[in-house]
Amino acid sequence: MAAPNMRDRYLQDSINTASPAKLLIMLYDRLILDLMQGEEALRAGELEVAHEKITHAQEIVIELQVSLDVEAWSGAPGLANLYGYVLTELIGANIAKDADRVAAVRGFLEPLRDAWREAAASAVAG
Repeated sequence: MAAPNMRDRYLQDSINTASPAKLLIMLYDRLILDLMQGEEALRAGELEVAHEKITHAQEIVIELQVSLDVEAWSGAPGLANLYGYVLTELIGANIAKDADRVAAVRGFLEPLRDAWREAAASAVAG
């Protein structure tokens, strides 16, 4: 019983001490993982698992959307629009049980995650 509690505490400590850039990357990594697992579950006919993963992905997108400061930089309104589109697509994919739509959303978000990761690395290096 101690091992899961230690793991949970380590994860919580990692979240509590992470920089904002690291938190953003952690959210994107989990979002991509949820999308991959949701897509795989849909393709395997595991609808309950797919729903769980896609719904969690939607929650992450909502968190990204509400935490985005659209006044902070010129690209923020476009990113807010992308988050809105992604959320709409995920809701539609979940309702229609459409793995291809989930894959398409992941295709939009993976390069964005990679760009955030590069930006964070540049900020640390610079």
